[in-house]
Amino acid sequence: MERRGVHLTRAAGEGRDSTGILARLISGGQARILRRIDHGLATGSITARLPNGDVITLGGKRSGFDADIAVHDWRCILRLATGGSVGWYRAWEKGEWSSSDPVKIFALFMANADTLGNAARAKGPWRMVSQAYHRMRRNTKAGSRQNIAAHYDLGNDFYTPWLGRTMAYSSAIWSDALTLDAAQQAKMNAMANRIAGAPGPGVLEIGCGWGALSALLAARGHEVEAISLSDEQLAFAREAAPDVAFRKQDYRDVDGRYDAIVSVEMVEALGREYWPAFMDCIAHNLKAGGRAAIQFISIRDELFDHYARSADFIQTYIFPGGMLIRTSEFRRLAEVRGLEWRDEARFGQDYARTLADWRLRFDRAVEQGRLPAGFDDTFTRLWRFYLMYCEGGFRGGGIDVHQVTLVKPA
Repeated sequence: MERRGVHLTRAAGEGRDSTGILARLISGGQARILRRIDHGLATGSITARLPNGDVITLGGKRSGFDADIAVHDWRCILRLATGGSVGWYRAWEKGEWSSSDPVKIFALFMANADTLGNAARAKGPWRMVSQAYHRMRRNTKAGSRQNIAAHYDLGNDFYTPWLGRTMAYSSAIWSDALTLDAAQQAKMNAMANRIAGAPGPGVLEIGCGWGALSALLAARGHEVEAISLSDEQLAFAREAAPDVAFRKQDYRDVDGRYDAIVSVEMVEALGREYWPAFMDCIAHNLKAGGRAAIQFISIRDELFDHYARSADFIQTYIFPGGMLIRTSEFRRLAEVRGLEWRDEARFGQDYARTLADWRLRFDRAVEQGRLPAGFDDTFTRLWRFYLMYCEGGFRGGGIDVHQVTLVKPA
C-alpha cells in the first residue's frame, strides 16, 4: 500500500540527532535551560515530572495557563533549546515528553513569548538550517504550485472526515453558533456582508478552497470567478458549485476588473516577500468603488522579527513557504496602494475553538478507521500535534485571526 503524507513527515535535518556534544555546548545543560524557562514564565506554570522521578514547578509567579509535562528523556529539553518548536515536535514524536494536555503547554509558551525570549527558539546551526530549508520553498510561481500540492492535495478523502459539511478550512465565527457547520456559515455570511456595498455583482475569490464561500456568494446573486492552485480542491468545488467559474490560476496572473474580491486565509501561504504582489493584485483588479474582504492570520507585531528569523514547526512540516502576517506591515502595503482599511475584526479565540473541534473530529475519524488508507501513525501524530500547536497559539494570544474590508475609492 502506498504511504500518503510522507513528504510532510520528513524535514531538513531529519535523522540527525541535535542532542549531541555540540547541542550540549550550546545549551549549557538541562538545568540551565530549566532555570531560563522558570525565569521567563511571567504568568502560569509548568508542573514537570523529571526522568529521575522528581517533580518540580516552573513559573507560578502570576496566574495564567497551568500545564503539566512528563519529561521521559532529558534530550527533549536540549531539542527545545536548540531546535525550538521543530525540536519540540521531534522530541514529542520520539516519546521524550508527554502531557495530559499539550495545548496548555503551547498556550503557556505563547503567552510568555516576550519574557521567554530565545529560551524556546531555534538557534545556532539549527536556525540556519531551518532558514535555508524555508528559503528553498519560496512561493515563486513554480514553488507555490508545489507548496499548495504538498498540503491541500493530500486528498479530499483525507479532509472530508473532519472538516464538517462546509469543508471550510479556516476559522469559524462561533458567537451564537452551536455547531461547527453553523459557525462556519456565520463566518461566510460575515465575509459576504463585507462586500454588500460593492458597485456590481462581479466577484473574484482568491484561494477558493473547496468552494463553500464561492457557492454562498453565487446563491446570493453574485457572478463569481474563483481561483486555486490545488487540483483536488478544484475538482471538489466544480462538482459542488457548478454555477461558479473555477480555474487553476496564480493570483499574480489575474488581470480583470471585479466589483469585489474575497480571500480567506490565503495570504499566510505567500511568504513576506510576496505580500506586496498580493496587494498589487487587489488594487489592480478591483474596480473603483470596489470592496475586498480579507480574512488572515497574524502574529503579534512584537514577536514577528524573532519569528521571521527562522522557520517554526508549521513552516517546516505543515505549510511550506508560509508566514503569518504582521498586521501593521500588511496594512501599510494596502494603504500605500490607495486601499482604505476598514472595519477590522479580530476573533482569535474562535479559531482556538475551531481547531479544538477539528481535532475532536480528526481523532474520532482515526479511531473509527474513517481516514483513507495510506496515512500511517507517524502522519496522524504529526497532524494531531499540528492541531494542538495551533490551538495553543491562539489560546495564548500570540496569534490572531482577522477580517478586514479594503475599499478602493471611487
